Amino acid sequence: MRRYGKHTDEDDIRTRPNRKGNRPRTHIRPKHEDAADGMVLTVDRGRLTCLVEDRIVIAMKARELGRKAAVVGDTVALVGDLSGKKDTLARIVRIADRSSVLRRTADDDDPYERVVVANADQLAIVTALADPEPRPRLIDRCLVAAYDGGLEPLLVLTKSDLASPDKLLELYGALDIPFVVTSREELEQGGAADRVREHLDGKVTAFVGHSGVGKTTLVNALVPEDRRRTTGHVNAVTGRGRHTTTSALALPLADSDGGWVVDTPGVRSFGLAHIDPTRVIHAFPDLEAGTEGCPRACSHDEQDCALDQWVADGHADPARLYSLRRLLSTRERREGD
Repeated sequence: MRRYGKHTDEDDIRTRPNRKGNRPRTHIRPKHEDAADGMVLTVDRGRLTCLVEDRIVIAMKARELGRKAAVVGDTVALVGDLSGKKDTLARIVRIADRSSVLRRTADDDDPYERVVVANADQLAIVTALADPEPRPRLIDRCLVAAYDGGLEPLLVLTKSDLASPDKLLELYGALDIPFVVTSREELEQGGAADRVREHLDGKVTAFVGHSGVGKTTLVNALVPEDRRRTTGHVNAVTGRGRHTTTSALALPLADSDGGWVVDTPGVRSFGLAHIDPTRVIHAFPDLEAGTEGCPRACSHDEQDCALDQWVADGHADPARLYSLRRLLSTRERREGD
């Protein structure tokens, strides 16, 4: 057996030939210091549509990112052809840290979480007051996901000409959630968009709602037709037309200073298997201070919970504690209950 001393010559070292003829692998990754920043507008089967300055650029994820995936709203660094011309393809080499994340699972037993939107400032929960009937459990679940992910919620109640919003607003009054009430006529004529827009200017807002509540009609009123056509109607892989709500799509808000609307696919369920209940309490600062006396791993809905005494001492409204416990228990209830 041949042995080598301290001062071996490089020619004496045997190397395995590279049969594929490509460059040998290395753990040293390029820094891509010349990469340009962009925002992911939509993702379609491995192709990502990004906004780089004022250009729409199609890109793919670099292999060096491994299993880390970019989602709508992500700030990414791109290299390659950034001209935005037809049949060009750039490469995403970095994904910036996220300020917020809206996540969901298919159901409460599904361990696989799906990131819907990154870096959104607020979540607009669109709910019809009738036709279809409102689903408070689904609203609760969206609220929990918003609080868990660091998004501020906004209630958008549609079809007020068919039913009064008073009962639903009373249910969420203790949460101090901003809201907008609209009618079918306002949605069809675009009048509702003006009042909703007041809550969106300068912010990235994700819209969520189930089929038939008027979410897409509202988004269409908020975003000019030419902007939707530019960013959403062409499949980056097949080149064929596609509905914009089959996948999340970020669109620039009309007449806004940096506002964005993220239209998400209609939801039938909103699983919360990924939610850490200890993070939801952060959305209740008036109650969070009272948890210091709670037992370890307190669910905030048990006999020894210190929040009961905190409220009894007058530090917070009892309705706020009720709302918190209702939201925390939503994982144990079906959305239709």
